[in-house]
Formats: sequence, C-alpha cells, structure tokens
Amino acid sequence: MATKTSEKYIEAIGRRKSGTARVRITPAKKTSFLINDKSLEEYFPTADLQKIAQESLTSLEDFDQAFEITAKVSGSGIHAQAESVRHGLARALNTFDEELRGQLKKAGFLKRDPRSVERKKPGLKKARKRAQWSKR
Repeated sequence: MATKTSEKYIEAIGRRKSGTARVRITPAKKTSFLINDKSLEEYFPTADLQKIAQESLTSLEDFDQAFEITAKVSGSGIHAQAESVRHGLARALNTFDEELRGQLKKAGFLKRDPRSVERKKPGLKKARKRAQWSKR
C-alpha cells in the first residue's frame, strides 16, 4: 500500500467498547500524531488520555524508530477512543516488526478489551437493577 507521497504505510484497526480507530503508521524522521486531522494534544486534551493513546509506542524498550501516526476515530466516548487508538497502534507496530509482539502482548495492548455496556432487560430499571421488593 502507498500514500500520495509513495511512502509505505501500515494500517490497523483498534477497538474498545463501540469506539473504532483506523491507525496508519508511516516511517518518518520525527514522531508525530494526527487524530481526525487534529494534533494529539488538541484531540485528547488531558495528559492521561494522551498517555493512553501513546502507550503502545512509549512502552517499548530499545525501540527508537520514529513514525508519522494518523488515526481516524469514531464512536463511543473520548476515553474508549484513546484506548482504541492504543490498540490499533499496537497492532500496526506488531505488523511493522514481529519482534515487538512479546513486549506488546505482555503489556496487554494486542488483546481487544471485551468489556462493554450490558443491555437493559425488560421489566427492570437498568441491566440488573430491579424495583424494590415490598412485603405488603
């Protein structure tokens, strides 16, 4: 696959809850993030969310490759979107270099987090919450 500038890129999809991130990594001289055509700091305003989105890249030991990282994110809330970017970036890095698989797997970034909201059941107030029982 090639972009407009005929540079090779690797694409991967990351998911969390109902959030989806399509992440592309392109080798570059300096690492840069672009999420939905905004900078990382602009899209994820808190340091915690920025840390989550970059975690799969920063957690690697002895890895000094720089990438231009672009992501298209949709669905869910901002926290799940940050985690879906992390998942997609980990998958793309795994495709880029198979030797990184052990570190990424140990950190738990290659496995999709299966937790999501449980559906509301009929006759109940929420998924499991019932009306209060009354003796009389």
